[in-house]
Amino acid sequence: MNRTFPNTETVATRAARIRCLFLDVDGVLTDCRLWLAPDGTELKTVHVRDGLGIKLLLEAGIAVAVISGRPSQAIQRRLERLGVQHIALQVADKLPEYERVRDALGLTDAECAAMGDDTPDLPLMERVGLALTVADAHPRARAVAHWASQHDGGFGAVREAADLVLAARGREA
Repeated sequence: MNRTFPNTETVATRAARIRCLFLDVDGVLTDCRLWLAPDGTELKTVHVRDGLGIKLLLEAGIAVAVISGRPSQAIQRRLERLGVQHIALQVADKLPEYERVRDALGLTDAECAAMGDDTPDLPLMERVGLALTVADAHPRARAVAHWASQHDGGFGAVREAADLVLAARGREA
């Protein structure tokens, strides 16, 4: 989905300004499913291509921040290994954390993108300069998104978003 906006800004124009990508976890970096062990342990799967997309963004000087409503030590460790410095898990209201990171990086809303998949992500998606979502997102998230991936969450959607931003900035992914 690459729609044009009333002020004639295309997705590519918006993507070229991005200096920080904010990501949700469940439904974006994962396939939205939780594997529950008998002892209550929760397991999640992530896609290696999404990790590479994150690394490519970081190498290009584009910050990556993750804000999620659920805690996960495994996700925390994975993101740290990838080099993500802005990680906030178990955050119910994402906007204050977004504003904290945005301000710490000295960015404007127009220089930020957010990728979410469901209603808790809407306030953030409506605020940023580029709202991204996954192919299997909730209809309300799709309605506010400027762009939707061809892949479902947890299956390379973040890599697609990274490729979009990098291409708009004139970089090969």
